[in-house]
Amino acid sequence: MNVERKKVLVLFSGGIDSTACIHYYKRLGYKIEGLFINYNQKSLKSEEVAVKLLSEYFKIKTKIVKLDMNQIAIDGEIQGRNFMFLSIAFMNFTSTNGLISLGIHSGTTYPDCSKEFILKSQEILNLYTSGNVFIDCPFIELNKREVYEYFKSHDLPIEYTYSCENGVEVQPCGNCSSCKDLIKLYEI
Repeated sequence: MNVERKKVLVLFSGGIDSTACIHYYKRLGYKIEGLFINYNQKSLKSEEVAVKLLSEYFKIKTKIVKLDMNQIAIDGEIQGRNFMFLSIAFMNFTSTNGLISLGIHSGTTYPDCSKEFILKSQEILNLYTSGNVFIDCPFIELNKREVYEYFKSHDLPIEYTYSCENGVEVQPCGNCSSCKDLIKLYEI
């Protein structure tokens, strides 16, 4: 892919995984745009702060899309969330070719964080783009600890990130799955 054509839209929550994605593409010379989705999540205010700080840190433009919805979490999972996010990202993709990126990693039980989900979603995207827009998940083969190690090895500002699903001011809350992951990571 020619450098002028290397464009990526990163679904950007302000957490460790999506922030690591932005760094990953920056190192590869991509033109990066972030997409933050406000879907009335409990962590909205803290995520917005993280996204703003990190967008300034990486010097990228981040678009905000607001949805008026009430989500229902079943065992910590909002069913269809990543599928909805991919659809919204595609609708906001301003090029005829390039990448849409998610910061998903291995080791979760969520079906929309799996290779199968990405492959099936790519098939749908191919119908619209004739294979010119690709879903890319650079950390799909890594587990959360390995993404965290990538993050730390590149001296990225973890203090700017936010990952708590419950929206508590001081994380980790210790109750949500994201904070339980953080507690394990910080134990090193």
